[in-house]
Amino acid sequence: MSKDLSQYANPDALVSTEWLAEHKDEPNVVVLESNEDVLLYETGHVNGALKVDWHTDLNDPVTRDFINEEQFAAFAASKGITPESTVVFYGDKSNWWAAYALWVFTLFGHQDLRLVDGGRQKWADEGRELTTETPTPEPSEYPVPGVRNDQQWRAFREDVLAHIGSGPLVDVRSPAEYTGEVTSAPGFEDKEGALRGGHIPTAASVPWARAANDDGTFKTRAELEQIYQEEAGVGEAEDVIAYCRIGERSSHTWFVLKHLLGYQNVRNYDGSWTEWGNAVRLPIAVGADPGEAGR
Repeated sequence: MSKDLSQYANPDALVSTEWLAEHKDEPNVVVLESNEDVLLYETGHVNGALKVDWHTDLNDPVTRDFINEEQFAAFAASKGITPESTVVFYGDKSNWWAAYALWVFTLFGHQDLRLVDGGRQKWADEGRELTTETPTPEPSEYPVPGVRNDQQWRAFREDVLAHIGSGPLVDVRSPAEYTGEVTSAPGFEDKEGALRGGHIPTAASVPWARAANDDGTFKTRAELEQIYQEEAGVGEAEDVIAYCRIGERSSHTWFVLKHLLGYQNVRNYDGSWTEWGNAVRLPIAVGADPGEAGR
């Protein structure tokens, strides 16, 4: 029996693998696969799905920032996307990078964005078709959006500094990263490591994977409320900031807080620990205790 998605605050933002199988070939639906492993798409993907390479498609090649409005319009047009398109995301790692791509699309104001519950893993586990054939979409016309909406959905270093002690911070990294035992996620030490370990003072430790079941699907709304509202102390806060290492895992948590639990003002600090742990004189707490503001 399929999970009832109406339990979530924004049920339209999450679709089942059954929904994807039924609607993926509709003219107004564009399916995008975004993986941590950028070579995974070529080994097999949902028929009709297009690849998003988060290294080259979503990021500026020089400045540590996302693509700008003109680059986004060109990218969307190259995938056959129009402002009216229903854009559906899925990927590996329980949708880490799929949620990241969805969040980036949110910055540019695209309206109809959906995430496949369970992502690539669930689709494959159900024995559904994967193909190595790469589709060639007809380029569309995508107007250049207005100014990228960084202020609403994105937190910068100065925003986080001001937020310490005034609102909840959610650190979604592993416990070892949070305590400072390690300074980066395993396997990324030579790419996106930090000079200092620990966490931002007052941040609660809620590893992103706690929101997911073993099959990659999201836990029920009641379970998520227990984790974030009660255990993490987010409660009824009006302003929440999530962070991780470079913003990909915290995009997953951003999706949970924004679309599944209904927080209206939740931001992703995409600079995350790679920026914070390398900056000079920023406050750091170590160990399992969240720490205090001003220390």
